[in-house]
Amino acid sequence: MARSTSKDAQALFQSLLSAYAATPTTLKIIDLYVMYAVFTALIQVAYMAIIGSFPFNSFLSGVLSCIGTAVLAVCLRIQVNKENKEFKDLAPERAFADFVLCNLVLHLVIINFLG
Repeated sequence: MARSTSKDAQALFQSLLSAYAATPTTLKIIDLYVMYAVFTALIQVAYMAIIGSFPFNSFLSGVLSCIGTAVLAVCLRIQVNKENKEFKDLAPERAFADFVLCNLVLHLVIINFLG
């Protein structure tokens, strides 16, 4: 039973890798950016757990900034993906401009939250 589960998991992993190899480079770059933002948020949470969260507003601002940026990048990835039929009329430049504008608003709110 464990052997078949292991084989199924390996086959699933291989099929995911082969499907992801066909992904355009721009989408892979956005994926790396999302992983970087989430990883940075996890580092901040680990730091807070080990050291403490004395300026709690700073901790919340940092984590919300990372998570908010990751969410906006996922939205950008959805809009830029050519296989997504909902956004076929949206130019990639427009999607990137929306991403930048939303990030600007997000970070203005984050800076305001810091005090």
